[in-house]
Amino acid sequence: MLCFQMGAALAKGLFPLVGASGAVSLRLGIAAVLLAVVWRPWQMRLRLKHVPLIALYGICMGCMNFLFYLSLRFVPLGIAVALEFTGPLGLAMLASRRPIDFLWIILAVLGLLALLPGAGSAPLSPTGVVCALAAGVCWAFYIVFGRRAGSAHGGQTTALGTIIGAILIVPIGLFQNGVSLFAPAILPLACGIALLSSALPYSLEMFAMPRMPTKTFGILMSLDPALAALSGMLFLRESLSWIQWVAVFCIMVASGGSAFTSSGHAPTEATRMPT
Repeated sequence: MLCFQMGAALAKGLFPLVGASGAVSLRLGIAAVLLAVVWRPWQMRLRLKHVPLIALYGICMGCMNFLFYLSLRFVPLGIAVALEFTGPLGLAMLASRRPIDFLWIILAVLGLLALLPGAGSAPLSPTGVVCALAAGVCWAFYIVFGRRAGSAHGGQTTALGTIIGAILIVPIGLFQNGVSLFAPAILPLACGIALLSSALPYSLEMFAMPRMPTKTFGILMSLDPALAALSGMLFLRESLSWIQWVAVFCIMVASGGSAFTSSGHAPTEATRMPT
């Protein structure tokens, strides 16, 4: 989580040079190369039924990253991550019917309402809110397809999905920036972003999930919005109003509470925002 949020903060620093599309294109393109070298997805023995699942997994990954980076143009990092969290949280709520889950739904809805444009002392951009929520929807589908496609191949599926996402998104960055996207002055920072935001956290996550109970993993992941808000404060000088802090806290509690009261034991699916 620390790697991911630091990478997102660095990526936002690239926006004045190559825009959001350029930053996400560099991240996905370089991460695809790094993950391909580490996991060597060409050695996978794919079954025909897994091909469309991996394709959809990669498409969801690319769209999720693209929409998340677009949201960062308009809203603070912590807000964007909190809004995006509503995607996997909604997916978890759909899979459960226990009375306690209504408490987490209420908390998540209250947090979401507080973050909608017009709420709080610092109104948010509707465009940024829509992009972050759309990224959350893509994250939910990414989990669904990642669970089905990655159960047998793990890190190789992540590498192949990243390659597919890069094939989808990199042409957009090239169209908007041309060859300036590969300017020597930009590439070192882009490599650092790809390493922090994709290659390292994805690999660490694949290592951690089989060795950690589902509840522990989910509760730890619920800290993501707070870490994002702190990263925004430290690296981007972004500040949140007290209402926005309360909203982020409500979404975190809803996410952590949902994980704590879940009945799972051993996570096997990809859950990260590869955002």
